[in-house]
Amino acid sequence: MKGFAELDPLLHSQLRLAIISLLVGVKEADFSYIQEATNATNGNLSVQISKLKDAEYIDVKKTFENNYPKTTCKITKKGIKAFEKYVSDIKEYLSPK
Repeated sequence: MKGFAELDPLLHSQLRLAIISLLVGVKEADFSYIQEATNATNGNLSVQISKLKDAEYIDVKKTFENNYPKTTCKITKKGIKAFEKYVSDIKEYLSPK
């Protein structure tokens, strides 16, 4: 029996996985949209976005709109590859050979 793949610890967090899953389906999303979709607190979401950015799984752009700060996130090619591998690894866990 072949061993199971090690799951990406960065994506094996519920909130980070939710962020990446959300970004896979859209061109980009702003902080408010992600927060509403994930029901995360400002602080926790900020920390998790930073971790994904540091791993180069997402790009983060900070701008101002009507004098208010706006943070926009977009998944990178590296993030898409990591997500696809994570999904593939989970499928192996669900149907071991």
